[in-house]
Amino acid sequence: MVVEDDYDGEFRYDRQPVGAVQGLDPDHVVLLGSVSKSLSPALRIGWLVLPERLVEDVVAAKGAREQWSSATEQLTLADFVASGSYDRQVRRMRQRHRRRRDQLVAALAERAPHVRVSGIAAGLHAVLELPPGTEHSVVRAAAWQGLAVEGLSGYLHPAVAEGGRDGLVVGYATPAEHAYPPALDALCRALPPPG
Repeated sequence: MVVEDDYDGEFRYDRQPVGAVQGLDPDHVVLLGSVSKSLSPALRIGWLVLPERLVEDVVAAKGAREQWSSATEQLTLADFVASGSYDRQVRRMRQRHRRRRDQLVAALAERAPHVRVSGIAAGLHAVLELPPGTEHSVVRAAAWQGLAVEGLSGYLHPAVAEGGRDGLVVGYATPAEHAYPPALDALCRALPPPG
């Protein structure tokens, strides 16, 4: 069985979306997804596309937790999808997030060219590679600037965390439009100088 989660597929910026594998072998692939990034995690709406033989067991295992997904919200989402509004929302958000990603990359190229940026082909976050030994001080400096960024070390497996590379995980989707340029400025001020 293959479990397929196209985690950031709706927010690919530099290439065409990749088709789901599930359609190629629906008897051996489970496709899962949610509207957490495209609409809101507060909706708590996700889905599984299951092989027919697994549906009954999965529904039984899910049990009484159905109360977490409102029928009204599910029906509203179904209407949103059927009307084409969901596709328009995703396109609008993809453009917004791509513009923000590009602003982040441009600000770093101009003000911190020594900081390498990766993970920007898709999703809502970028990884900024920092000079060794600077991650904790940069996270503190960013917090002092009013930014909520996370150190890369928090994402590393404990077996490799010691001696791993220093970095920041920077989300660019959350700030309001008027707050994003000042947030970029604050981020650049929090980064270590070159050398």
